[in-house]
Parts: sequence; C-alpha cells; structure tokens
Amino acid sequence: MAISHVLGATLSLKQFLRRQQILLLCRRILQAIWQAPNVCDHKYLKNWAREEFKRNKSATEEDTIQMTITQGNIQLKEF
Repeated sequence: MAISHVLGATLSLKQFLRRQQILLLCRRILQAIWQAPNVCDHKYLKNWAREEFKRNKSATEEDTIQMTITQGNIQLKEF
C-alpha cells in the first residue's frame, strides 16, 4: 500500500519523515504527561500539548517546522 493511498495525498519522502518525527514527539509528550505524579496535572498538560500542536499545525516553512520540533524536544526534556 502506497503512502499516498494511506494519507489521501501524495507526500514526498521528506514530508513523510517530518510527519513521523512530529508523531513521535507527540507520543513521547503524552507518555511523559501520564508519568507526572499529580493526576490533576494530566488534564492541564494534555490540553497544553494539544493547543501547542494546534497552534503550530499550519506552519509550512522548513525552518519554522524544525525550530518548533526542537523547542518541543527541549520542553519534553524539561518535563
């Protein structure tokens, strides 16, 4: 099954790899949230992460996307 068939659009290899990188970051952030000791923080942090991803989803410039991913990884380490 081709990548374009699964996603409904044709993606370049670079776009596909970038998408995978973003999905991995999202998964790692969610896993870190659920490891937070305070259950009350889970909902707050989950909403924060969701809003950050929504806010940045329209980015199209390569430099902006890479900078956003780097910032997300830094924030994950600070977690």
